[in-house]
Amino acid sequence: MSVHKNVKKVTTHTLQEMKNAGVKISMLTGYDFSIARIIDEAGMDIILVGDSASNVMAGHETTLPITLDQMIYHASSVVRAVDRALVVVDLPFGSYQGNSKEALSSAIRIMKESGGHAVKMEGGQEILESIKRILTAGIPVMGHLGLTPQSIYKFGTYVVRAKEEEEANRLIEDAKALEAAGCFAIVLEKIPAKLAAKVAQMVTIPIIGIGAGNGVDGQVLVVHDMLGINNEFSPRFLRKYNNLHEQMMRSFQEYIRDVKAGDFPNESEQY
Repeated sequence: MSVHKNVKKVTTHTLQEMKNAGVKISMLTGYDFSIARIIDEAGMDIILVGDSASNVMAGHETTLPITLDQMIYHASSVVRAVDRALVVVDLPFGSYQGNSKEALSSAIRIMKESGGHAVKMEGGQEILESIKRILTAGIPVMGHLGLTPQSIYKFGTYVVRAKEEEEANRLIEDAKALEAAGCFAIVLEKIPAKLAAKVAQMVTIPIIGIGAGNGVDGQVLVVHDMLGINNEFSPRFLRKYNNLHEQMMRSFQEYIRDVKAGDFPNESEQY
């Protein structure tokens, strides 16, 4: 789609080299063609087609309602926009838990129908069978530990995970198990910074944090959050790089005023 097709694509191998060289990995969510194109042109390493689309694109309270078909729709929109970034697609809730055959067919559908480059799955040892089966098909898998939003009803809250020693130790075991199974990277969400740094040192694969401090190999945020389109969400880990809510509101109101006043379109804006 875009002009420079000779761009060096980011691969799972690139990310491993970045960790080895101590180069931090930048990752942001994307759900549609227009914004993904800008994210890619900016030089982002990874674009995550997150099941957070359920919240920011569709207005659901949790990530649970989004379907595999909807994830494929978002992912294919993003893939058409991207020249350089690695596109990772979330396997949505219910498409992989407890049934490794279903997990594999979900992952295959995502790869075939969207053209995405890898899938991401939440959970540790309880989903290992699914992860291994997907990997045998040659599909790269990114893990996701800590706060796993698909398990919101189990946790009952979006608080920081793994503060207690027992849960911390289990998270370390899970991270090692995901690495051993063959995951190419792991997202750690909302866990103590010290624990995240420890995990990043213990495993050789890249660890991407969100609310997991600075001792990891890269960071991910939700694009709507960091652009300040969402006003109602400001956790401690979020840095807002813009206030698009305000800017868009201003533009929309100006447009309404101009239309009502008969000022738009003017002479030079018509045929």
